[in-house]
Amino acid sequence: MAVFSRVVATGSLSSAARELGLSPALVSRRIAASKRGLGVRLLHRTTRSLRLTDEGASYLDTCSPRPGRNRRADAAVGAGRVERKAR
Repeated sequence: MAVFSRVVATGSLSSAARELGLSPALVSRRIAASKRGLGVRLLHRTTRSLRLTDEGASYLDTCSPRPGRNRRADAAVGAGRVERKAR
């Protein structure tokens, strides 16, 4: 969650990596792992831009530094995925 929120705040994987003291490749892998874990796309990424998806915005809005809130955010985003598939 910290990596995701830093990427959103900086608007760039490279900038987030520099601020967090990580490699850009590691930041990218962590974002990909979050996507796989939640089962939804959090970011629209191109070579020139990065923007939140609706699910990514919802996830960011509901997350906080407290672990219990992050689990609720994971469940809320996952529930949205299940509802969408049922339609």
